[in-house]
Amino acid sequence: MPDRMPEANIHASCVAIRAQGVLLIGKSGTGKSDLALRLIDAGARLVADDRTILFVAKGALHGRAPDSIKGLLEIRGLGIVAVPVRRSVKIALVVQLGREGPRLPSARLYHLPAPLKGAKAVPQIALDARFASTPAKIRAALAAFSKGLLRDTFITK
Repeated sequence: MPDRMPEANIHASCVAIRAQGVLLIGKSGTGKSDLALRLIDAGARLVADDRTILFVAKGALHGRAPDSIKGLLEIRGLGIVAVPVRRSVKIALVVQLGREGPRLPSARLYHLPAPLKGAKAVPQIALDARFASTPAKIRAALAAFSKGLLRDTFITK
């Protein structure tokens, strides 16, 4: 029997925006499920809510749901609802929820859980899930990181 690939089951939600995975991390009550719902409402697909299994495939970080909660989303005030799900996704962005980061933050990378060392680094940003603009900021961050659109200043040369 072949050895299993290392994985880490973490407290996080995960959605796929097209083929790009967004891992939503933060303490309980920071709005992971609510933000996932807003992203899904705008066209994203649920990968995992509340718990995400991270694994490395072809040198990249991926996420999927534990079998016991696959396709289930907790909607506060409504309950646990079955929604369409994407089986797994390559993680392109990690969003630390809680307080907003600085206005012009320095580049930051997600620190992988110990068993997953060796995967390609993934950018991490800090956002407050309560802002109406947060889903748009996530879509802008995906585009900026994937297309090299980030700049340090408004000054043009």
